[in-house]
Formats: sequence, structure tokens, C-alpha cells
Amino acid sequence: MKKNTHPKYFVNATITCSCGNTILTGATREKISTELCSACHPFYTGQQKLIDTAKRVDKFEERRKKAQEMKQKKVDDKLKRVVDESKETKEPSVEKTNAKKTTPKTTTPKKNAAPKSIKKTPKKTKK
Repeated sequence: MKKNTHPKYFVNATITCSCGNTILTGATREKISTELCSACHPFYTGQQKLIDTAKRVDKFEERRKKAQEMKQKKVDDKLKRVVDESKETKEPSVEKTNAKKTTPKTTTPKKNAAPKSIKKTPKKTKK
């Protein structure tokens, strides 16, 4: 193996933040300085504010609310149909009882139609 290929490792390296916080760690540099750390970063301190100039969050919330309303409307319509159907089956209407009975019409076979005994082969689909 070659000698001196790896940098020197400092066991007690210090990281110093601009807010004054110091952290002891191991690193390849003895002193490291940074502008932000976990003690002063807005995300970790809970002081982060979302700035939404394109109003994406508001648009998303609006779409979500509209989707929930549509879903509820669908459920309500389905429930209404079920209730209406149950009323119809319990109380037969006058129109249904007085309706004329019709016989099904017979159809004539088409001129070029294949007989029912001959089965058509299914078309091949492209993959």
C-alpha cells in the first residue's frame, strides 16, 4: 500500500458557528467555521416561515377541499338512489302495474352474416 494517501484525521476537531455555538467532532480539518448550525437554523428552532409567492399551498388546499366535497356528494347521491329504489320496490307504482306487455320482436338474419355454428377467430393484437 502507498503511504501518505489519506489525509490526517483530527479526533477533537471543533466546528464554530457564527452564533457562537461550538461542536466537538472528528474531521480532517482541525477547525471548521460555519454560518448556521442546529442551534440557530430556523428549521430546527421552529421559527421557519413558509413564503409561498405563487400561492401553491392555497391552490392545493382548495383542490383538496373541492375533491372532498365531490366525494361526499357522490356518497350522498348514491345513498339517495338506494333509498329511492327501496321505496319503489315496497310500493309498486300505478304505471308499472298498468303497463302493456309487449312481445319481443324477431329479427331477420343479415344477408352476409355468418351462420352461428361458425366461430370467428379473434384478431391478433400487437404487443
